[in-house]
Amino acid sequence: MKYKHPIVLSIAGFDPTGGAGVLADVKTCEQHHCLGMGVLTANTNQTETSFLSVDWFDKQTIITQLQPILNNYEISAVKIGIVENLDTLLELLTYVKGSFPSVPIVWDPVLSASSGFELHASWNKESLNQILGMIHLITPNVNEVRRITQLEDEIEGAFQLAQLTHVLLKGGHSSLRLGVDLLFEGGIPREIPSKSDPEKTASKHGSGCILSAAIASNLALGKPLLEACQDAKHYIEKRLSSNEHLLAYHVE
Repeated sequence: MKYKHPIVLSIAGFDPTGGAGVLADVKTCEQHHCLGMGVLTANTNQTETSFLSVDWFDKQTIITQLQPILNNYEISAVKIGIVENLDTLLELLTYVKGSFPSVPIVWDPVLSASSGFELHASWNKESLNQILGMIHLITPNVNEVRRITQLEDEIEGAFQLAQLTHVLLKGGHSSLRLGVDLLFEGGIPREIPSKSDPEKTASKHGSGCILSAAIASNLALGKPLLEACQDAKHYIEKRLSSNEHLLAYHVE
């Protein structure tokens, strides 16, 4: 089934506040003039300030949701958020690629909630390498790169991941380049600086979800990766300044 606007599929968790997960992704997609669709990987019990628990969906439950979407709609890009483990993620990627082999997939590797709740304790390197080979972009922050690669130097860690896929190393937690993202797209990484003062920028619940969904939307619109990431950074910065609360407001 074809629509006027490109379709972006979010495979992520449900956040009742709408600040993160599928609800935030769909808001972001539609602000980019894309049609947002969502498949749930988990129910989370949280507010913008506290993460209480997560109830994971098993692989078959997720695939049951995916099947009619992939069979009936032309998907232009996919964003993936929280998934219970790498084995589940690998199976989901294989299923998506079976229907859309060339669709760009953006993975936001959420390891913990902003409130500190830990979602993943360990990574299987073999599964991780297979996953990286199937996606278009991974969007970790400094702490996530360190945990995924077990390297203290986040630049070295990002270079390691970039041997298998494109990497956007987010600078929101960087002590060296605060607010400056680095895109590893073959060769030397390119800086994507902030247009606002990172020292004065407010934080928002779900900012990583919003950024990765914005990148996926831009890719669905046909933008090259660097431009997609630059425009997405500009979008999230506007969301960060949209109000004084932790929940972003998406409408201009």
